[in-house]
Amino acid sequence: MSGGRVVLNDRLLGTAALVFAAVMVWQGYGLEAPFAYEPVGPRAFPMLLSLVIGLCGLWLAAKGGNPVEAVAAGVKGRVVAVSVALAAYAFLFQWLGIVLATFLMSLPVGRAFGGSWLKTGIAGLVLGVAVFLLFDKVLDVVLPTGLLGGLL
Repeated sequence: MSGGRVVLNDRLLGTAALVFAAVMVWQGYGLEAPFAYEPVGPRAFPMLLSLVIGLCGLWLAAKGGNPVEAVAAGVKGRVVAVSVALAAYAFLFQWLGIVLATFLMSLPVGRAFGGSWLKTGIAGLVLGVAVFLLFDKVLDVVLPTGLLGGLL
């Protein structure tokens, strides 16, 4: 405690990452596809990701000790805006489709990082279309087209 405030440090973040990685393993281990479409199956990605998060968390927890600096003005609001945008992206992805959802998510995220409306809009549109084309045409992975289904 420092002046009545809790001083967060790398050990706390590392411990939280370890807990998160454990939850990912617990939730991801049971993933099974109804048919074998790839050699490793659907649980490979969450298991690999949880390993990376767990190793990083272990490193932070072991080294630890660095107090967090004071947060600059406006940062908390930007973190909330980005978090809300990403949550909305996850919930609206199927209905809106990849292109529209990515475009709409990029606006608050781009603005949070100081981009103009025009630049973040253009970047979001280009990113949405590029990701759709990459997955649909190159990788042959079907992504939701949502409201633009007739155009894509």
